[in-house]
Amino acid sequence: MTTPRLAGTGTAIARAAKRTAFGAFAVGAVAAGSIVGPTATANAADGACSAVEVVFARGTFEGPGVGATGQAFVDALTARLPGKSVGVYGVNYPASLDFGRAVDGVVDASNEIQSIATQCPATKIVLGGYSQGAAVAGYTTSSVVPAGFTLPAGLTGPMPASVASHVSAVALFGTPDDWFLGLVDRSAPPIAIGDQYTAKTIQLCATGDPVCFPGGLDRSAHSSYRTNGMTDQAADFVAARLGGTAPAAPVVQAAEDVAPGN
Repeated sequence: MTTPRLAGTGTAIARAAKRTAFGAFAVGAVAAGSIVGPTATANAADGACSAVEVVFARGTFEGPGVGATGQAFVDALTARLPGKSVGVYGVNYPASLDFGRAVDGVVDASNEIQSIATQCPATKIVLGGYSQGAAVAGYTTSSVVPAGFTLPAGLTGPMPASVASHVSAVALFGTPDDWFLGLVDRSAPPIAIGDQYTAKTIQLCATGDPVCFPGGLDRSAHSSYRTNGMTDQAADFVAARLGGTAPAAPVVQAAEDVAPGN
């Protein structure tokens, strides 16, 4: 990914902003990630096709896998799909303070989704992400290449339109808003859900979450998704999609007054 960089003092300020922003809001993710056990994986690369495959991108500083919020979502969704095999794939990307490297996750998620669609065409894919991972998942659905953006190695453009029918739902938690994106990387393009995915996307934002809630100042809200009921809310939405029931509202940016977790 080719992105412009600020020089001199500007660069130092930009780096400090990244450390302050993603670093502060990732503290809870680190603690949460440390309690998540191994996640079972069943995907096209294994030669086994599951009924449902969750492709999830973890948040900043979380260890490899789907992270705490991702695991809570997977557990909630699996409980709502009795008798169905649910495979899990943790998007492979650094999840670091270098937001520019989020594009690595877009490449990996896109390749995994296309692989599943080709090798396991009957598998229903669920794309998801938390925090920086929500940005990764959101960018993965894009229908156009942002003006002035140079595609990295591994990407030739948006995913083929034919792939969209294999993705049954998209669940995003704490998606960075435009203000926050500008803080962590001025060159980051806006996150725009592609037209073929908007009707099957749910976006959830906890009240006061500085990453997604306008004027939010509650850092703990950003790490609350695994305990504040929103993973259950997303699982309900996705389970309905998998069952063929259309939701009342296609895209939901919810902010609920709930007690944040730690």
